[in-house]
Amino acid sequence: MHAPFPHSPFPAQRTGPGEGTGRGFAVVDVETTGLGRSDRVISAGVYQLDPDGEVTDHWYTLVNPERDPGPVWIHGLTSEALEGAPTFPEIAAELAERLRDRVMVAHNALFDWNMISREFSRAGLAAPVEQRLCTMVLARDLRLPLPNGKLASLAAYFGVTQRQAHHALDDARVLAEVFRPSLHLARNGGVPLPLTTCVAVTDLGEGAAASPTRGSWGGSYRPGRKRPACPYPNPGRWADGSPLVQGMRVAITGDTATDRELLEDRATEAGLHIASSVSRLTSLLVTNEPTSWSGKARKAREYGTPVVGEDAFLQLLREVAPHPGA
Repeated sequence: MHAPFPHSPFPAQRTGPGEGTGRGFAVVDVETTGLGRSDRVISAGVYQLDPDGEVTDHWYTLVNPERDPGPVWIHGLTSEALEGAPTFPEIAAELAERLRDRVMVAHNALFDWNMISREFSRAGLAAPVEQRLCTMVLARDLRLPLPNGKLASLAAYFGVTQRQAHHALDDARVLAEVFRPSLHLARNGGVPLPLTTCVAVTDLGEGAAASPTRGSWGGSYRPGRKRPACPYPNPGRWADGSPLVQGMRVAITGDTATDRELLEDRATEAGLHIASSVSRLTSLLVTNEPTSWSGKARKAREYGTPVVGEDAFLQLLREVAPHPGA
């Protein structure tokens, strides 16, 4: 028994629970050599579900990253275990077929999507995924009384037993078992599914091998850099047809084809202020998903903040006007 389902505070502007799911869902978990954009997938588990959330098939593979496997103490996959495994290009076709025409479901789905998308890009391919669904976001929308966002907490709530945490196939199994009742709760409660459009990642981070990316595990960890304060006062909101002006406050949300840190670096170097949230003072929101229900996108709609896509923002960055007081 679970707590009674409360009414969701979100308006039904996302895709409805029974819409846009194609052949159903592909519940995915990947284990990786680390968390950075140059890290590699070393195992993948996929559970295929029909549109009602019932399991129809499952699949698992090891993947030889052709490099150090990273935090063995977390995922348990040694270089010896991976030595004879196929490389990602060798399993790409089979993985693609298991993802095709399905909504990709994952826990912290942006991470799994970024890792998978980069691997397909390295192989000269495009991941056949148009939409993803994050079970962390769905649990929030359902207002499940969880102590935190961990998969273990979601599993405990639904009475699902984890047999081998950080094993891609078992994590995918657990996720499939908790997603089915979550899907039914959403349908019964009229809560729209938080489907997110997937933007292919093109920045592979290959040039960052000697300078590890923020967020990598173990000895490659690099703490987030504290950006210097913008030296220019905020000149106000950006207006369509006008250039960006030094000092403007820019917020970014959702997937970007350019690595987020590099995009923020370029904006900072141009004299813009990177804002961590959207307020009435925000000059511009950059997003490839203007209708999403991320906190920043919702605030931008509430405040009438101008919004542009990533490509348009990159064009604007080419010619940022000097601050009038400079």
